[in-house]
Amino acid sequence: MAAVGDAAPTVRCRGMSPRILVAEDDRKQAELIRLYLERDGHTVAVVHDGRSALERIRRNAPDLVVLDLMLPAMDGLDVARAVRLHGDIPIVMVTARTAEDDVLLGLDIGADDYITKPFSPRELAARVRAVLRRSVPGEPDDEVRRVGPIEIDRRTHTVRIAGRSVECTPREFAVLDALASDPGRAFTRSQVLEHAFGFDYEGLERTVDVHVMNLRRKLEPDPSRPTYLRTVFGVGYTLEDPDA
Repeated sequence: MAAVGDAAPTVRCRGMSPRILVAEDDRKQAELIRLYLERDGHTVAVVHDGRSALERIRRNAPDLVVLDLMLPAMDGLDVARAVRLHGDIPIVMVTARTAEDDVLLGLDIGADDYITKPFSPRELAARVRAVLRRSVPGEPDDEVRRVGPIEIDRRTHTVRIAGRSVECTPREFAVLDALASDPGRAFTRSQVLEHAFGFDYEGLERTVDVHVMNLRRKLEPDPSRPTYLRTVFGVGYTLEDPDA
């Protein structure tokens, strides 16, 4: 797992207890979240403002951050931006902002999932489990998907294009892997969500647009004129090898 700032990189292996940082200014809510996450076997640290969250992440990068967007000292969006400048630590946003644009802004910055207040702690714990599953390499199966110069290694959860490593968030990787499962096929947004996150995923279909936009920035020579991640108007998206 990539670290932030000067913190040493960390790698979590199967069998290790995931380390979760909860950044929530409501102390009662934070303790409830801690209780449910510890019941799931996680090691949990809690901070109550954004500056403390960023300092803790820099000192000892956790495996995942549960991040309230409305924090004192430094708001959650600024914390998320700082985390994403230097690493790919999974982030689950907690927000009282229910407007779709606010949610999409958080995802655009690089959050891997979101949950809006009020929420069930059990649902949050389930979201954390799902994000952690996507962020840890699976059992070795030597499965590599290649579409043109793009190489997607499902064993190590790494992406390369023309031999160059590309850092992707777990959610971006899942979207790219879903499109690469059938190159040239036009996937609807709902089909991408189902392939990437499962049939029970209840996120906004527009989140696919955000992840595709971020992937284009990382993979396309000219993101404004994509050659690999193509839009199929009236349908959704396709991943193509332009030389095929």
